[in-house]
Amino acid sequence: MPRTLIHCQDLHKAYGADTLLDGIELAIQDDHRIGVLGRNGAGKSTLCRIILEEEAADSGRVVRHEDLRLGYLEQKDPFRDGETAGEFLARHTGAPAWRCGEAAGDFLIGPAQLATPVRSLSGGWQTRLRLASMLVREPNFLILDEPTNYLDLATLMLLEDFLKGFRGGFIIVSHDREFLRRTCGQTLEVGDGRATFHPGNIDAWLDYKRARNEQAEHKNAAVAQRRKELEEFIARNQAKASKAAQAQSKAKMLDRLDQEVVEVAHPDAEVVITLPNAEERDGSALRLDELAIGYPGQPAKVIAKGITIDLDRGSRVAVLGDNGQGKSTLLKTLAGNLAPLAGRLQWGYGIRVGHYAQHVFQAIPADQTVHQHLARCADAAPGPMITTQQVLDLAGAFLFRGDAVDKKVAVLSGGERARLCLAGLLLGRHQVLLLDEPTNHLDFATVEALAAALCNYNGTLFVVSHDRTFVKTVATHIMEVKDGRVDLVGDGYDAYVWRLQQQARAAHQPKPSQRPAEPAAQATTATTSPATGRERREAVNKLRNRIKAIERELPLLDQRRKALEAALAIDPTVYKPRETDELGEVQERIAHLEEEWLELSEQG
Repeated sequence: MPRTLIHCQDLHKAYGADTLLDGIELAIQDDHRIGVLGRNGAGKSTLCRIILEEEAADSGRVVRHEDLRLGYLEQKDPFRDGETAGEFLARHTGAPAWRCGEAAGDFLIGPAQLATPVRSLSGGWQTRLRLASMLVREPNFLILDEPTNYLDLATLMLLEDFLKGFRGGFIIVSHDREFLRRTCGQTLEVGDGRATFHPGNIDAWLDYKRARNEQAEHKNAAVAQRRKELEEFIARNQAKASKAAQAQSKAKMLDRLDQEVVEVAHPDAEVVITLPNAEERDGSALRLDELAIGYPGQPAKVIAKGITIDLDRGSRVAVLGDNGQGKSTLLKTLAGNLAPLAGRLQWGYGIRVGHYAQHVFQAIPADQTVHQHLARCADAAPGPMITTQQVLDLAGAFLFRGDAVDKKVAVLSGGERARLCLAGLLLGRHQVLLLDEPTNHLDFATVEALAAALCNYNGTLFVVSHDRTFVKTVATHIMEVKDGRVDLVGDGYDAYVWRLQQQARAAHQPKPSQRPAEPAAQATTATTSPATGRERREAVNKLRNRIKAIERELPLLDQRRKALEAALAIDPTVYKPRETDELGEVQERIAHLEEEWLELSEQG
């Protein structure tokens, strides 16, 4: 039977006049795999922090089951200057080296990465390390807040496979629809102070909302028609003495109609992004001839070379590849921020290039308001004037509405500055847009609106993104950066993703030489069968007895594991070698017995 591990009871949380959580009631079971949706600022992360006890609710409480072992993916930087990835795992988890290495291997973090200073690794590798650190603690329920940010596609698939095989439940906050579709069986939408739980996945929830809104619209249309009929009857008959009583009765009915109107919520439809036209020319947008990209020095650091590509205007190119392969380096070179090491780069006639890069938002003047920055970007754009209303509409699409447009840049969060920078770039009428991870700080509805806007954009687009729904919607071409090469992929995005899935899963499986040899007795059992009924019964009884023995031993080992963990937790600063070594042995024994139990159960 499923158990309720986390019970949120009448949670309230407000920041000044902004109410985020208004009486939240939520029971989370140990088998729930919940995808959390909601606009930026709706309270998704706040709810997670309250569950994690990192933040206090204004009122209400969170009741946690005594067996809950909560794991979460930290958003803050847990790393120290100078330490290697392996040293981080050992320090941060307190686990023995073999356990850290085992967890690192689950995310394909090899010896080379473990020996590398952690701060020199890419954001994607650092996220892998935080995931491995979380896994070492053996949680039975996970909270992951935007885990896919900065992950490359291969790592994203590893995370998906890990979550599918995870023996426990989890909550995931993400704007990546495909990721939620593949990992989550339930949906929670947070907004307007409420948290609405749905027992189906994201597609089922959106279908339900759509059907519910259609029903509400039909009912409201019927109410409006009835209102019109009553108003016409009252207008015709209220002055007639013979009809006065009927008119009065109809007036009371009219008053009651207001209670029958059903609220129709269309949060997704509110987000519409319209980009100013960029250009109307045909012909070549970009020619690369034997281009080499990288960083100057003695010797130069070559990231990729021999790049020869010719792209037409209007192409929408998704630049894909593992983290650290050179996607951002390619975009910096195309933007002119990094000189080519060799070869030729030629943009088409009259092309202006706009570049959105990770952390570029730090350059926005802090004393400007949101409106002033966007207005300045609009004024600098060539062509017909962009109106104040167009500027405000785009600001609203990026969640700067009402008084928020008068906020100073200095008080904006990092995510708000990133959205502001992207909005300003989109106003600039650039004939080419270079967008490096543009969806990382956007909510679900805004990502979809941006994808729709870029499909209607009449310039040329290069985008680095690992959001599969976004890329599949937008891209007309796939460009892969891998192993020192940059190539156009000819068979489309779906085929590219399929190949990556096969490669990631093959890399995650142990090689035949690494797999332990099966005992001879087990091999014999697989190829022969008892000849007589008595021998068959003896084999079955032996199998059942072994299963029962394992089932008796596992609870005892689990009790010992908990006792050792409790002893080590009394003072984590004191190293206790005997308890640490024994805990490793107990955990290894538990894993071995669980695997044996599964194999024997399949035979029985």
